[in-house]
Amino acid sequence: MKGHKSGFVNIIGNPNVGKSTLMNAFVGEKLSIITSKAQTTRHRIFGIVNGDDFQIVFSDTPGIIKPAYELQQSMMDFVKSAFEDADVLVYMVEIGEKDLKDEAFFKKITHAKIPVLLLLNKIDISSQEILEVQVKQWKEKVPNAEIYPISALQNFNIDTVFNRILELLPESQPFYPKDQLTDKPERFFVNETIREKILLNYKKEIPYAVEVETEEFLEDEKIIRIRSVIMVERDTQKGIIIGHKGGALKRVGIQSRADLEKFFGKQVHIEIYVKVNKNWRSDQNQLRRFGYNQK
Repeated sequence: MKGHKSGFVNIIGNPNVGKSTLMNAFVGEKLSIITSKAQTTRHRIFGIVNGDDFQIVFSDTPGIIKPAYELQQSMMDFVKSAFEDADVLVYMVEIGEKDLKDEAFFKKITHAKIPVLLLLNKIDISSQEILEVQVKQWKEKVPNAEIYPISALQNFNIDTVFNRILELLPESQPFYPKDQLTDKPERFFVNETIREKILLNYKKEIPYAVEVETEEFLEDEKIIRIRSVIMVERDTQKGIIIGHKGGALKRVGIQSRADLEKFFGKQVHIEIYVKVNKNWRSDQNQLRRFGYNQK
């Protein structure tokens, strides 16, 4: 394909800056789950946008944190890998934000040899005066970056950034088939949809002690039949997830089914169970099984 452009555009930043909202806006599909809680994104997720003469592979990564246990360390390994294969690096911040929570990552950005776009998000809840001050501050902190004020939620300035990314991409053959939307299988999106509902419906440590595994995904012409398991670390957490007379778990199932029917475009029947899997967040073998620690 002569004159064809392809490349990896990797999105990084602190938790809760709107990275997943941005990627979904670029791709036009809800690939990354979105909640107001930190650490919503645990994996590195590709969203692929194809045109006649281009393919952009957007990559949403976990928010940058200081790891406290094995799962979080694995999440930061996904961020490190995003530096290694990027053709364009998108560093996302929000109005009023300071530096990255990890100084080593920040140095990598300021010394990057590839193009860096710094996106100043959530300008829809700011004033022009504050915005001008922020742009000046970030120009001093990251002199190698092009700065774009945006609102990922309101879709403001997203087209401008997209077009600039297209200009910066190298000429290359596509990396994935032209009809492919993501690198993840269907079961991954089932797991993530259920996990999003847990993040939205439960408080305190419960969402962070949970992993979801889909054991069965059977699709025919009219319906998809799904059986998924929610893993927790303790019996008390299992009781909270299930709730009084199973009410809490039923709510998760109803909400998940509604989103999955939209995503897959057909009827979904879903069964969800809860199992105790002690200390899975600190167990290397369990983490590998759930798609982490794939070094």
